[in-house]
Amino acid sequence: MNFFQNFFTIFSQKPDAIPHKIKEKNGGRDHTSVFDEADVFGNTHRPGDSYLLNAWVNIAVGILIRNTARAHFMLVKDGNEITGGPLFELFRRPNETTSRYDLWKETSAWWHLEGEAFWWFGPGYSAGIPKRIYILDPRRMRNEEPLPHAIDSFVTRRWFYRTDAGLMSILQDELVHFRDWNPWNPARGVNPLAALALELDYYANKANSQLLKNNAVPQGILKTDQSIRPEKAEALERRWESKYGAVRANRRIAVLGKGTEFKPLSFTPEVVKLFELKRWNLYTVLAKYGIPPRVANISDKSTALSGKDTGEQHAAFWKYTLVPLLKNFEQIVETQFFSRLGLREAGLFDLRDIPELQESEDAQSSRDIAEINAGLKTINDVLRERGKDPKPWGDRWYRPKNLLPVDTKGNRDEE
Repeated sequence: MNFFQNFFTIFSQKPDAIPHKIKEKNGGRDHTSVFDEADVFGNTHRPGDSYLLNAWVNIAVGILIRNTARAHFMLVKDGNEITGGPLFELFRRPNETTSRYDLWKETSAWWHLEGEAFWWFGPGYSAGIPKRIYILDPRRMRNEEPLPHAIDSFVTRRWFYRTDAGLMSILQDELVHFRDWNPWNPARGVNPLAALALELDYYANKANSQLLKNNAVPQGILKTDQSIRPEKAEALERRWESKYGAVRANRRIAVLGKGTEFKPLSFTPEVVKLFELKRWNLYTVLAKYGIPPRVANISDKSTALSGKDTGEQHAAFWKYTLVPLLKNFEQIVETQFFSRLGLREAGLFDLRDIPELQESEDAQSSRDIAEINAGLKTINDVLRERGKDPKPWGDRWYRPKNLLPVDTKGNRDEE
C-alpha cells in the first residue's frame, strides 16, 4: 500500500458520515441529488477525456505545461529574493515525490484540461505554513451544497475527494483552488474544451482511424479472362511493377481473372471531408489554447517559415498566452495562500531568463541609440541598464548636429 493509500484510508470518512446532498450544475440548471458515488462521480456531465482521444489536444497541452514550468517561481520579501527557510523549502520540494518543476507543470496540466486545479496541504495540516503540497485530481472533487438562499451561496466550505479507499472530507482552508471563470457554477472551474465538444468530434476521429486502419483496398486491379494460379498472379504482378514501378505507400496490386483492365481507386468526397475536419480541429484547438502554429511546428506553406517569423510566433506565445496565465496563477496564490496565512512574503514568476522574451542585442542597441538621440535617455542610463559602469561624461545629453531648436511659433532659434 503506497503513501497516499495509507493516509486516505486513515483520514477518509465513510459515505454515511457525509451530508447526503451536494450541488451539481449542468447547463445552467441546479441539480440537487442524493449523494450516490456511482452517479456523482460519473462522466455524464463533463466532456470526454480529450487528452486521450484527441491528438492535437494532447500536443497542445504538452506544449503549454512544459513551457509554463520553465518559468522560475521565486519568493520575495521587501523586494529581496528569499533563498532559504520553510517557505523556500516548501516550494522547492512540495512533497516527497514532487519537484518545483512538477508542481507548476501538473497545476498547469489540470488547468488546461479541466479549467481548475487543487493544491492540498496534506492530512496532518492544521494551521500556519503547510509542510506539504499535494496536487489533487479535479475530476474526483465535489463540493458540499451551501445553505439555500445564503448570500455567500457560492462559497464552498467543504470538499469531498473520492479515493479507492472511500471519500475524504477536506476543508476549504486546506486547499488552494485554481479556478477559471465558470458561468454555470461559480464554485468550480469549467473545462476549456466544453464549447469545442462538437468540433472535437470523437466519432469523426474514430471514423478516420478506422478508415486508415481498414483501408486495405488495393490501389489498382489487374484482370484477365484466364484462370490464374497464385504463382502466375505473383509473376504478373512482378512484371507490372518492373515495367511501371512499385506502388507507393507499401500498397499492392491485385491480380484477378476474367477480363484484364486497370481501374484506379480513390477516396470518396465524404472521406475527404473527414480529413478536412481533422485539419479544422487542429486550428480550433491551437486557437483555443493560444498557440501559434509555428510553436506547434505546423506550417501550411511549401517553404519553411523564416527565422524571424518563427521567433515572433514564439515571442507572441509567451507574451499573449503564457505571461497572462502566470500572472493569473500569481494572483490566485497571493489571495489563497500568502494573504490567507498572513504572510509578508509573495510569490512571483521570474521571466528574465526566458529567451523568447528577450530582445536581440541588435534590436536593443538600435532602440537605445534612437532613445539617446531623442533625448529620452543618456549614455549613462543605458550603461546602468546593462549593468556596466557609467562614464564621467555620460550624464550629459548631446543633441545631434542635424537638429536645430525652434521656438513655440515654429521659428528657428539662432545660436
